[in-house]
Amino acid sequence: MRWRWGPGGMSRGAVLALVGVAVLLVLGLMTVPMLIVGGSGLLFESGSGCSATQDGGAGQPSASSDARGSIPANYLALFQVTGKKYAVPWVVLAGIGKVESDDGRSNLPGVHSGANAFGAAGPMQIGIGGAAGNEWGGAPVHPASERVTGVATDADGDGIASVYDPADAIAGAAKFLVRHGVQENVGDAIFAYDHMASYVQLVMSFADAYASGGFTVTPVTVDNVPGCVPGVNEAARTAQAPNNAVAAAVAFAEAQLGKPYQWGATGPDAYDCSGLVMMAYRAAGVFVPRTSQQQWLWGPQVPAGQVEPGDLVFFAGGDGTPSAPGHVGLVIGHDVMIEAYATGFPIRISAFGDSAAAPGDGNPVGFTRPWQHSGVVLAAG
Repeated sequence: MRWRWGPGGMSRGAVLALVGVAVLLVLGLMTVPMLIVGGSGLLFESGSGCSATQDGGAGQPSASSDARGSIPANYLALFQVTGKKYAVPWVVLAGIGKVESDDGRSNLPGVHSGANAFGAAGPMQIGIGGAAGNEWGGAPVHPASERVTGVATDADGDGIASVYDPADAIAGAAKFLVRHGVQENVGDAIFAYDHMASYVQLVMSFADAYASGGFTVTPVTVDNVPGCVPGVNEAARTAQAPNNAVAAAVAFAEAQLGKPYQWGATGPDAYDCSGLVMMAYRAAGVFVPRTSQQQWLWGPQVPAGQVEPGDLVFFAGGDGTPSAPGHVGLVIGHDVMIEAYATGFPIRISAFGDSAAAPGDGNPVGFTRPWQHSGVVLAAG
C-alpha cells in the first residue's frame, strides 16, 4: 500500500528477476467470480473480528510446493486462515506479503517499526500517514477497543491492533481488499493497494505460483454465508415471513445476493437499492414505486417496534434526507436486511440500526409495509 515502489518492500529488480515478464502480463488480467461481501461497522473498527468460520474458505486453493517452500510457516498459516475468514483468496494476500516485505523478513525502514518514506508500515506495508494516507486508522499500535475509520484489527486477540503484528496486518490487508471489491475483480483491488500495473502483475504472479490447482471464490447464498465475513453473517437472525407475498419478495432478493450494485439498475444483472426492493415485490405481485423517496411516501409506515420481514427500512443516504430517504433495504429479520448498498459492494445481507451496521445504516429514518398498502390485494394464502 505504498502507492509506488519505495524502500518498504523488496527491490523491484530483485522481485522481477523471480518471474517472467510474459507470465506477468497474462496473470495481471486474472479475476475471480463475485460474491457477497460485508461493509459493516466491523470493517471499520479494530475489534477482534469473528472467531468461527463456516464455509468462507470455499474455493480457497491448497498451497503449492512453491508456497510451502518459500513462505515462512507462521505467515503461510496466517494467510490461509485470514483468506478463509474474509473470503479473500489467501494467495493474493501472500503475494502482497511477498512483494511488500518478503513475508516480514525485510529489515528495510517501516517493516518492523516506524514507516517508510511514503508513510507505509508493517509487513503488509499499510499506510499510517504521509503520502500513503492513514489506511490503517488511528495510531499504528492502539487498543483493540478503539473504533477507527481504517482497516485496523486485532486478529490475534491480544487486545492490541498493531500494524507491525503479522496477524493484525494481514487481516487489515484483507479488509482493504474487501473494501475495494476483491471478489469482483482481483486486479482492481490490488491496483487500489498500490497504484502500479507492474505491482498488480507481480502480486498476481506470486498468487498463481502459490496456488495448487488455481483458485476461485464460490458465490454465496443466504444458506452459505461465510461465518466471518464482516457484516454478512446475519442469516441466523432471519425470521419467518408473515405471508406468501413477503416470502416471494424475500426469496427474490436472496436470489440476487452477490450481484453488483449499479445506480439506476433494476436487474436482472445489477440493481440499485430501490430497484432491488421494487423488483422483489414485483415478483410477489405487489407493484411499488421506483425510487426510495417514492417508496417512503407510498408507505404505509410502520412503528419501529412492530417491524417484521418484508418491511422496507429507509435511511437518509448520501442523496436523501429523513423526509426524502435516499437508501432502502428489505427487512428479513431482527435488525437484518438485504440491500444493494453502494458501488463496489455486491448485494448482501447486512445489519441495520445497531453497532454492526455499515456507515449510514445505523440510523433508520423509518419503515413501511408495502403489502399493506391500500391498493394492494394479496392472493389467497
